[in-house]
Amino acid sequence: MAATFQGMTAHRQESNCECHWGSAEELALLKTPDVPLDDDLLRRTYWTTDWHYPSPLLRRILPQLTQSLVAGRVEPMAGMESLGLLFTAGRWQEWPTGQQDALREFVDAWWLHVLVEPDAKVPAHEALTLLAEATTKLAPWLAIWAELLVDAVARRRLVTAVDEWMDDLLGDALPWSSWHNEDTWCPTLSLWVLRHAPAVLREHDASIELHDYIRLLVLPYADRWDR
Repeated sequence: MAATFQGMTAHRQESNCECHWGSAEELALLKTPDVPLDDDLLRRTYWTTDWHYPSPLLRRILPQLTQSLVAGRVEPMAGMESLGLLFTAGRWQEWPTGQQDALREFVDAWWLHVLVEPDAKVPAHEALTLLAEATTKLAPWLAIWAELLVDAVARRRLVTAVDEWMDDLLGDALPWSSWHNEDTWCPTLSLWVLRHAPAVLREHDASIELHDYIRLLVLPYADRWDR
């Protein structure tokens, strides 16, 4: 990422409110290539959703942003979906091929890291939210997770994720606010949980309540609360 996005800067005409975002001096740093940003400036930059030229701005901060993701230092304003909005606004799938490939290589590697490395800093369910929103795809990331359920760490990640997701899924709601395919992603995620979670929950002695929720999830929404 550092090599591919070396020399990137925010657009020369980029601006933002000094009262709410930061100073002119800080804005000038975004227009200066390869100058490290402190954690506070980086955070305010990826929190902000009203940039005039989000694509060059995203490319400017990507080397540090991806490092911060791996290190668990990213603090999204309202869940990982808010960070995904920056990727959507940046329209990274329209970038030059080499830049697209570099970002895809990173997210693929990071997803594997999150799923199987015991010391990964970002929970898998949070990483999934970001990846789905940033790439506008959910099923491919779930397919990779399913393949990796032979790994004990990936199975533990699933137990944690199901516990986090279940209240929303039982209400036929996606567990995060999506700007893309919420109506189709919710049943996709529910079916994936029903297919893969029961055996993993039994293996990890999950709570009786969580097992009951899985059984409720099998039922049509109208029948879930009559039992």
